Amino acid sequence: MKKPLIGLGLLIVLALGTWAWIHHRDTKGDGALMLYGNVDIRQVSLAFDGSGRVAEVKVDEGDAVKAGQLLATLDTQTLALQAEQAQAQIAVQQQNLLRLKNGTRPEERAQARSSVTAAQAEAVRAQKDLARLQGIAASTDNRGVSAQELDRARAAVQVANAQAAQQQDALRLSEIGPRREDIAAAEAQVKASQAQLALLQHQVAQGQLLAPSDAVVRSRLLEPGDMATPQKPVFALAITRPKWVRVYVSEPDLGKVKPGQSARVATDSAPDTPIAGKVGYISAVAEFTPKSVQTEELRTSLVYEVRVIVEDKDNALRLGQPATVTLGGGVQ
Repeated sequence: MKKPLIGLGLLIVLALGTWAWIHHRDTKGDGALMLYGNVDIRQVSLAFDGSGRVAEVKVDEGDAVKAGQLLATLDTQTLALQAEQAQAQIAVQQQNLLRLKNGTRPEERAQARSSVTAAQAEAVRAQKDLARLQGIAASTDNRGVSAQELDRARAAVQVANAQAAQQQDALRLSEIGPRREDIAAAEAQVKASQAQLALLQHQVAQGQLLAPSDAVVRSRLLEPGDMATPQKPVFALAITRPKWVRVYVSEPDLGKVKPGQSARVATDSAPDTPIAGKVGYISAVAEFTPKSVQTEELRTSLVYEVRVIVEDKDNALRLGQPATVTLGGGVQ
């Protein structure tokens, strides 16, 4: 009879010990609070701003990239040729604008004055011819000159006078120079062409995909020859800084967690080399423990999310990796 009683007693003691361990396993004897969670980081789906055919992909999955590093390029040959064409058009328009601003050259004004002199001389000659014919008609009682000749001479005088006036106006315009409106229109045309060139150059620059920050390539989703659009990511990047461990604290232990509190983070692969960290975020709203926490006791508890920021200089922690966080108990 004693042996069954002793066995029953041992079972009771074992059960009580197991219950105590379950309910107190998160708190060390030195007052330290142990929390369990997973490593978390930010991720970026990186795509080109424009559309086109992928020309080159320079990095592979797992590669560490630096901010501003060239990751992939599009075929922008057509855009580059259009930019060269726009640049040539701007050069022509700038020369036209310069011609308007400089006004008429001295040689052109001299030529205009010579044209005025020639036209005036032609008007004087035509007037003399008319006067001579009119004198002949008067001395011969209109028999020496026909009426048609007199009409032609009068018409020649009118034409010569008109041409002289036209050349005089042309000389005056050459001395005044181009209209302000013409210069303003030429300047606006140059600005419009420069804006078009800037747009083309911007589209060419968009053919280069740069890393937005230091990160690690998680996925390479397109290859050279694929068609890229802003809606199709080329890479999925994992931003390694900041890196944190997402843990959950029950309401009774919430008072033991403070913002900025020092922490140690350990993993199953390196339990003896913890990484220093500190509490960076404590949720103000309770929630049910996520399904990733597998014990039945914790799955039905209301907990608060806590993020422990870590300084993982050696990049030892990986996304989703289980980790144990120790708070308090002399943690420095």
